[in-house]
Amino acid sequence: LQVDLWQPSSPFHITEGTVADVRVPQNTSRSLLPYLQQANIQYTILISDLQQAIENQTGVRSHRNRRSLSGYNYEVYHSLEEIEDWMHYLNRTSSDLVHMFSVGKSYEGRPLYVLKLGKRSRPYKKAVWIDCGIHAREWIGPAFCQWFVKEALQTYQTDPDMRKMLTQLYFYIMPVFNVDGYHFSWTNDRFWRKTRSKNMRFHCYGVDANRNWKVKWCDEGASLHPCDDTYCGPFPESEPEVKAVAHFLRKHRKQIKAYLSFHAYAQMLLYPYSYKYATIPNFNCVESAAYNAVNALQSAYGVRYRYGPASSTLYVSSGSSMDWAYKNGIPYAFAFELRDTGHFGFLLPETLIKPTCTETMLAVKNITLHLLKKCH
Repeated sequence: LQVDLWQPSSPFHITEGTVADVRVPQNTSRSLLPYLQQANIQYTILISDLQQAIENQTGVRSHRNRRSLSGYNYEVYHSLEEIEDWMHYLNRTSSDLVHMFSVGKSYEGRPLYVLKLGKRSRPYKKAVWIDCGIHAREWIGPAFCQWFVKEALQTYQTDPDMRKMLTQLYFYIMPVFNVDGYHFSWTNDRFWRKTRSKNMRFHCYGVDANRNWKVKWCDEGASLHPCDDTYCGPFPESEPEVKAVAHFLRKHRKQIKAYLSFHAYAQMLLYPYSYKYATIPNFNCVESAAYNAVNALQSAYGVRYRYGPASSTLYVSSGSSMDWAYKNGIPYAFAFELRDTGHFGFLLPETLIKPTCTETMLAVKNITLHLLKKCH
């Protein structure tokens, strides 16, 4: 039976007593459900008509005010083209705080845009890197990256914390890391995860951009088969997107003090290591930052996030961007798994963009302010 694994991302992590979320075609479900009953495996149908749920999200929305950027709607999902137009617009209209640049090109030749956010207050400032959308189908990620920029620009004058953050630090924000995959998830396959590089031998597309980093590459939790969702690629940094970002981070490793990557879904705040069960040297500082961030997040709507080392909190996975960032001298490396815990999965409704981003914003500000206070 062909099923698409939503959670966990790889069959290796399915063990007795764990929960797995799978997507099945309608005709498969007719044979799958009796099979599960026979095997005495409990199941719940979370979304009974996936097609309808997709159409509710990407249907024709004329009310979207698509072209007017001054009235840009942060509470809907945006296509890659809309996000890029929005970035160009901010670069033109908020040049005192925003500088847009490209770190390279994707496999299909699209520019990899990053926004540099902050007051040019002094020649040398520490920085925070934020990326969203490493996995194409996790649309709430790019929505959060845009929300973060909006909040920074709108509250810079009125919120002393935001003012402090933008005065003392730069933020490098990459709203869509996996541009080819994200575009493909809008045009062809809503549940596409990987990049779009072509594998000649297997006629399969894409590499898991979060298994392609040069840290314990292609070990546990990654697959060597090009058709798998967690395919690690032919070699580390084989994907131009990963190579470009790794190059940028290496070049600025002395300046960048925190690396934040946004994924979905599981409601977790994860820190290294992902590839092994071991305690990081600066555990106390990172652990207390995570603890406070999760509490700040919960204060908004009571949503509880689990937090801890990725390996023991989620599962072991090698070649991740977070581990790589940490190994390359960035002391605070975090991966967020945003809402929800499976009820909507990758199809988080647009009505939940605002609450999700609002609570996540509190966590990110908390981590950033923690960073500005010296932790020993």
